[in-house]
Amino acid sequence: MTSPAVSTAVELVDAPLLYKGKVRELYDLGEHVLIVVTDRISAYDYVLDPAVPEKGNVLNRLSAFWFEKTGELMENHVVHTDVELLGDIAKDKALLKDRIMVVRKAERIDMECVVRGYITGGGWRQYQASGEVNGIKLPGGMRKNEAFPEPIFTPAAKNDVGHDEDISMEQMKKIIGEDLAEELQEKSLKLYGFARDYCAERGIILADCKFEFGILEGKVILIDEIFTPDSSRFWAKENYALDIEIDSMDKQPVRAYLDSTTWDKNSQPDPLPAKVVEETTRRYVDIYRRLTEQA
Repeated sequence: MTSPAVSTAVELVDAPLLYKGKVRELYDLGEHVLIVVTDRISAYDYVLDPAVPEKGNVLNRLSAFWFEKTGELMENHVVHTDVELLGDIAKDKALLKDRIMVVRKAERIDMECVVRGYITGGGWRQYQASGEVNGIKLPGGMRKNEAFPEPIFTPAAKNDVGHDEDISMEQMKKIIGEDLAEELQEKSLKLYGFARDYCAERGIILADCKFEFGILEGKVILIDEIFTPDSSRFWAKENYALDIEIDSMDKQPVRAYLDSTTWDKNSQPDPLPAKVVEETTRRYVDIYRRLTEQA
């Protein structure tokens, strides 16, 4: 996989722009939506310069891979990922290849469905403060990065502006209804279990992940992205240890670099050094190859 970085697809797509997120751009195709995954990278709520070559390709191809793998477990929104089928809508098929997904339009459920298999990241911070994660009381004496006896479901209410809000299962039921909340919990745990076992066979620990769901024709379907380095925390098995900050297989080089600078996290940071960009590309390509066993 070698291609120049794409920071935006606005000039590459002949269709109305519906939404521009930190990484993804959505274009209106009438009955369907075109998702273009750019190479933009964000950290601490800022989109950084420059874009990271191959990142968008990896995210899109990994999502497509997982949507196909989990198709029997759960219906999803994918129509196709073939840039040739876009016809004249794609102004530069070479640049858009491997980074597009045409999907069915679904009504998004405004919940981020997080499953945690290990106590780390935000879950660890909650536990240190209260002994709980999203209202779930946990045993005392747990250690950072320790595996839960069983994975836990820790939802967050989605906010398009600012951070998503961690909530308890009981709060989720009050917001979207008991039946729907329990369905999302069940589907999320089932999906996590499938991917955790798949990753383990390839020497990778799936520490946690998040899903988004939508409603289409009265049914819950899986949308957005799944099991990518931007939506999941992957650890190489050989790096696993308790009580440390494990080097995750994602944009960790970017975070580590930013944390080593004097940046105040309240203004646009300086461009990333070339070596940080190169290492981040390597990380994304490496996790793709290890998970899919494809070049």
